[in-house]
Amino acid sequence: MARKRILSGMRPTGRLHLGNLHGALGNWVELQESGNYDCFYFVADWHAITSEYSSTECIKDNGVSMVIDWLAAGLDPVKSTLFVQSAVKEHAELFLLLSMITPLAWLQRNPTYKEMQVELTSKDLSTFGFLGYPVLQAADIIMYKAYGVPVGVDQLPHVELTREIARRFNFLYKDVFPVPEALLTRVPKLLGIDGRKMSKSYDNSIYLSDRGKELHQKVASMFTDPQRMRKKDPGNPDICNVFTFHGLYTPRETVAEINKACRVAGIGCIDCKKMLAARIEEALAPVHERMDYYLSHLQEIYDMITDGNVRATKIARETMEEVREAVKI
Repeated sequence: MARKRILSGMRPTGRLHLGNLHGALGNWVELQESGNYDCFYFVADWHAITSEYSSTECIKDNGVSMVIDWLAAGLDPVKSTLFVQSAVKEHAELFLLLSMITPLAWLQRNPTYKEMQVELTSKDLSTFGFLGYPVLQAADIIMYKAYGVPVGVDQLPHVELTREIARRFNFLYKDVFPVPEALLTRVPKLLGIDGRKMSKSYDNSIYLSDRGKELHQKVASMFTDPQRMRKKDPGNPDICNVFTFHGLYTPRETVAEINKACRVAGIGCIDCKKMLAARIEEALAPVHERMDYYLSHLQEIYDMITDGNVRATKIARETMEEVREAVKI
């Protein structure tokens, strides 16, 4: 029996941080290793241009760096197809055709469209490309006739719009595309070192590549329980970001001990952070080992990407033959 195909992508806008690892990348690796899915993961470089159109010079290098982070985290180019969106030109053709049939109102009601306009006030996002990026996203997904798309709850509207576009195409022309499912993933709420959402734009991230002194300094500067002013004050782990990280990196029995000790001022924030930094460093050691290997073997990265592009293009060309026949062009 054929394995179900899933697809997901990331925009190459800079180094990946621990929020990316626990929010998406770790789940990609789990799906790959489950053996239940034929996994396609792509560098969404065209999507990056929707907001970075005035400074595109770093996108290509960021894409290579991102693939290195993927491999370091455990993605396997033999088990999964890793490719670059812009290398498969069929994405642009399907995007064009889908844009002809997608009602404008569907795009204008997209909640992320409104949120990003508020969040990224320093950029002019009043472009057709930014408004229409969900159509390109739909093309990315249905091009490979994906069964599912791994997403967090906040991304459900994107998948639902893709489902509507697929249904509309099938209704207008012919049943070419399966309607993809959203594969809901638990996304832990990881805040940055300043207590805000972990984001490259906020300069508050702990990156996969951070290690040694840099890693320890970042952990040492993390915000904790704001009500705990002195070591002798009891703390509340429930509102402490450091404790949230302990839940991901520290053995369960030790987490329970930290929880109890913090509430009775039996452990100070400085010692708690030192323990956390050591745990993160230990957990990321194999990631850094793989990262160092690929950084010194870049040709292997280029070869992997080329191979993935070829595999993806083969499927995309077959899909577009069906699409052209259905649209009668």
